[in-house]
Amino acid sequence: MDRFPEYGAESDASGPTHRDIVITGARENNLRDVSLRIPKGRITVFTGVSGSGKSSVVFDTIAVESQRQLNETFTSFLRNRLPKYERPHVESVEDLSVAIVIDQKPLGGNIRSTVGTATDIWSVIRVLFSRCGAPSAGGATAYSFNDPTGMCPECDGVGRTVQVDLDRAIDWSKSLNEGALLLPGLTVGSWEWNLYGGSGRFDNDLPLSEFGEEERRTLLYGSGFTVRIDMRTGSADMKFEGVVTRFERLYLKRDTASLSEKRREAAARFTVERVCGACGGARLNAAALATRIDGLSPADYGRMEVSELVGVLERIDDPVGGPIAAAARERLERLVGIGLGYLSLDRETTTLSGGEGQRLKMVRHLGSSLTGLTFVFDEPSVGLHPRDVGRLGDLLVRLRDKGNTVLVVEHDPDVMAVADHVVDMGPGAGSDGGHIVFEGTFERLREADTLTGRSLRGRTPLKETVRSPTGRLPVYGADLHNLKGLDVSFPAGVLTAVTGVAGSGKSTLVSRVFTAAYPEAVVIDQSAITASSRSTPASYIGALDAIRKVFARENGVDAGLFSFNSAGACSGCSGRGEISTDLAFMDPVTTTCPECEGRRFHADVLKHRVGGRSIVDVLDMTAARAAGLFEDPVLLRKLRTLDEVGLTYLTLGQPLSSLSGGERQRIKLATQLHRTSSVYVLDEPTTGLHLADTGTLVDLLDRLVDAGNTVICVEHNLDVVKRADWVIDLGPDGGKGGGELVFEGTPADLLAHPTSVTGRYLRRDPGVEPLPGPGFLHPRDPGVEQPLPER
Repeated sequence: MDRFPEYGAESDASGPTHRDIVITGARENNLRDVSLRIPKGRITVFTGVSGSGKSSVVFDTIAVESQRQLNETFTSFLRNRLPKYERPHVESVEDLSVAIVIDQKPLGGNIRSTVGTATDIWSVIRVLFSRCGAPSAGGATAYSFNDPTGMCPECDGVGRTVQVDLDRAIDWSKSLNEGALLLPGLTVGSWEWNLYGGSGRFDNDLPLSEFGEEERRTLLYGSGFTVRIDMRTGSADMKFEGVVTRFERLYLKRDTASLSEKRREAAARFTVERVCGACGGARLNAAALATRIDGLSPADYGRMEVSELVGVLERIDDPVGGPIAAAARERLERLVGIGLGYLSLDRETTTLSGGEGQRLKMVRHLGSSLTGLTFVFDEPSVGLHPRDVGRLGDLLVRLRDKGNTVLVVEHDPDVMAVADHVVDMGPGAGSDGGHIVFEGTFERLREADTLTGRSLRGRTPLKETVRSPTGRLPVYGADLHNLKGLDVSFPAGVLTAVTGVAGSGKSTLVSRVFTAAYPEAVVIDQSAITASSRSTPASYIGALDAIRKVFARENGVDAGLFSFNSAGACSGCSGRGEISTDLAFMDPVTTTCPECEGRRFHADVLKHRVGGRSIVDVLDMTAARAAGLFEDPVLLRKLRTLDEVGLTYLTLGQPLSSLSGGERQRIKLATQLHRTSSVYVLDEPTTGLHLADTGTLVDLLDRLVDAGNTVICVEHNLDVVKRADWVIDLGPDGGKGGGELVFEGTPADLLAHPTSVTGRYLRRDPGVEPLPGPGFLHPRDPGVEQPLPER
C-alpha cells in the first residue's frame, strides 16, 4: 500500500471487504504505484493540489476501467460503435460497479439543443400541449421545433435568421468593373465574377446604385438562364445564380462545421443575425404558437424561469393534464433543488457554463431508481456561490442514500465536510505528487500534517488597508439579459471582485457588457485552449521557437531539426512518441515507439547539444531548470511566467491535453503577464485550484495590480473576496430575481452589509467573526436558509 506516514496517512485497520473498491498498483500518469480501497455506498472526496493525481485515480483509473469492462459485456457489433477505452496502467481494480461520469465537459449539442431538450422536460411539455392545449396543433411532434411538423418554416426551428447584409456585401457606389461585389470569391476578373460581369445582362461600368429594379433583382436573386464562362481548361455554360442566392447556398444553407475557419469568418463578416420575424424567436410554427393552456402558449412556457414554471404547472389539475403536469413539475423541481431555478427551458445549452452543464447532467440521474452505481463528479462546486454549495451537498447525500457510491474530485471545504471518507493526494504536484498522503474523515484531515490539512486550518484575514483607485471605468445602463439598467463604476488600478449567486448577472456584466465597452481588456476566461494534441507548455507560451533557434545557432543546423512536428520527427511514430493500434471492436493498444523510445525525435537530433543537454533533455525539464541553460532575456522571461502562475512542476514538453482545467487556465494567464497599464478580466480564476494554490494566485493578481494594471475577477471564492480592494455584489438572487447592484465597496464594508448574501457568508467564513447587533444574521443562526457544515 502507498503510504506517507510523515504526512499523516491513515486508514481503517480492517482489511478489504466486498464493500470496497480495491485498487492495486495504479501507475496512470504520475501515480506512484498507488494502492487503496474506497468504501462502497459512501461519499469519498479526493483532494490535493492541481496535478497531484486526483483525476488520475478517479477518472483515468476507476471510471475508465469501469466503462471498459462494461463495454466488454456487449457484442462485437455494439462494441465497434461504442467509445473505446484503453486498459489503465494498474495491476488490478476489484469490486467495481458501473460508473456514471458527470464531468465539466460542455454539454455539446448545437443551437437546437436547449435546457428543455437536454433534460427531456420539453418532451413532457409537448405531450401536455398536445393533450390539453386549444386549439390543438396535433400530436406531440407538432410542438417540437426540431421536427418539420412543429418548427417555424422561416427559421427552421432555430429562432433566428442569418441574412446577407447587402450594405456589407455590395459597394453600391461602384460598378461591377470597379469591384462593387465584396463577397468572397468575387474579385474582378475571376471566373465567379464573370458569372455576373460576363453575363451581358448588366452595364459593367454603371454604379450599382443606378441599376433599375429589375437589374438589381436579377443581380441579387436571379436564375433561370446560363452564362458561358471562359476558364483555363476551356469554356462551359453555367447556370446563373444571383449574388445573394449563391452566397446563401455556399455559406448559410449548409452545416457550418464543414466550412474552414476562414470561410466561417467570411460568412460572419457579410451577414447579420436577427430574431426570426415569423416566430419572434419562439422556434415554433403558427399552429403550435396559437395553442393555449390557461392563456399561455408553448413559447410562454419556454421563456419562463424554471422556478416560475413550477408554479404554473401546479395550477393544472384536470384529469388528463394533471398527471402530465406533475411529471414535468417533478423534473423542474430537481433543477430548482440544484440551484438552476433561474434558467429557462429555451436557454441554449451552448451558453451554459461548465458548472451549470454539470449540474444539468445531474438532473438526469436524480430521478433514477437504479442503485449500486458509482457516480463520479469533477469539482461539482465550480460556479456555485457559497449559498448553493449546501444544496449540492444535499444532492450528493441523496445519491449515496439511494445505495450508490459517490466519488468527488473537489477542493471546496464545504463539499469535503459532507464526505464519509477523504483521500488526500500529494504531497506536491507532477513528479512530486502521485502518492496518497492521507485517508480518513474530514475531521481528521483538518488535523493532518498535509498541505490540505494545513490549508484547512489556515485563516485568510480580511483586507484592512485597500489601494486607492487611479481612475474609473464606468458602465452605464447595462441591460443585457437580466441586468436591470445598471450604472456601475469599476475602479482602475485595484483588484475588484465581482460576486453574487449563480445567475445574478456577474458574467454578463463583466464578460459581455464591460468587455464590449472596453475591448482592449485582456480576457482570461474558462474557454478551452485552442491548441493541437501536439502542443506543450513551451509552445503555448511562445518559448519553444526561441529554444529551437538557440539549438540551431549553437550547432549550425536548421531550427526545424529540433521540432517533432517537422524535420526532427521520428519517422516511426511521426513525432508522437507512441503508436496506437486500432483493433476494431477490441480495446485499442498504445505502445511506446520502439524507434525513438518515446522521445519523439530521430536519433540524429540527439547528437546536438546546448550546455551538454539535448532538446529531449530540455523538454523533460521544468521551466526553472531549463532557464539555467539560456541567456536570452526574452526567453528567460517567458520561462519565468510558468513559475509565476504556480506551474513550477510542469515539464516544458508535457502535452497540454494532459493538463487539468486549473492548469490550463493558469497557463493562459502566463501568456498575458508582464503587461502594464492593462485591464485584466478573469472569470472565476480559482476554478480547479487547491486552497494553497488560491493564495498563490491572489499573490500573482496583487503583483499585476502593483505593476500598474487593473484586475477584475468574477469570483465566488471568499478568500479572493477578502483580499480584494473593491467588491461589486450583484443579486439579490438569480435570473429575474437578480441583475441588481446590491453592494459596491470594500470587503470590510461588505462584511457589515445587512442584506447581501455574499456578505452573510463572508461573516461565517473561518477567521471572520460574526458582527454583533440586530440585522446581522449569521448562517448558523435560525432563519437563515441553507446552513452549511461547520468547517
